[in-house]
Amino acid sequence: MNKKIKTEAVDRLFDAILLLENKEECYSFFEDLCTVNELLSLSQRFEVATMLRHHKTYLEIAEKTGASTATISRVNRSLNYGSDGYEMIFERME
Repeated sequence: MNKKIKTEAVDRLFDAILLLENKEECYSFFEDLCTVNELLSLSQRFEVATMLRHHKTYLEIAEKTGASTATISRVNRSLNYGSDGYEMIFERME
């Protein structure tokens, strides 16, 4: 875990997120919490991670998601050298 993000404020945010019970509640909360562009960026990164996991090329990913190669590279680095958060979620989604 990155010690830079481990703060009381982040803990409270995650506690709040864990209280959400369904997609509609997620939409309501995240629409209030994030700008449209922030939320779309988060969802784009998750889509990029999904496609990388399915061995899609950077070109395929860029064409489908509109993500820059810098974003794709950053997500790829997280998949390979991160905290395994993506992998944990992918396994739970299967």
